[in-house]
Amino acid sequence: MDDLTGLQRDLLFAVAGQDDPHYLAIKQDLQAYYEKAIYNGHDREFRTRRLFPNLDTLIEKELVERERRGQDMDRYHVTDEGYRVIDERHAWERERVDR
Repeated sequence: MDDLTGLQRDLLFAVAGQDDPHYLAIKQDLQAYYEKAIYNGHDREFRTRRLFPNLDTLIEKELVERERRGQDMDRYHVTDEGYRVIDERHAWERERVDR
């Protein structure tokens, strides 16, 4: 996970935590986590400039898979490798917190 940005890491966790991991649910989860709108007031601008490119990076790294269902209807799923990376992150955090 050391080569992921903070947003990419948060996206990976957001996808993993969704029952129905589509774009809007992922975005809403991140907004709730950050406790504010994470785009510049223009939903479309945020989607094209920040969220989708970072989801694409997770897909390229084979941490997330995209299930195509049409525009804005795609579903995202964490791969086995993605869960391995999440588990490594949890172990790293526990080492630091449980001291």
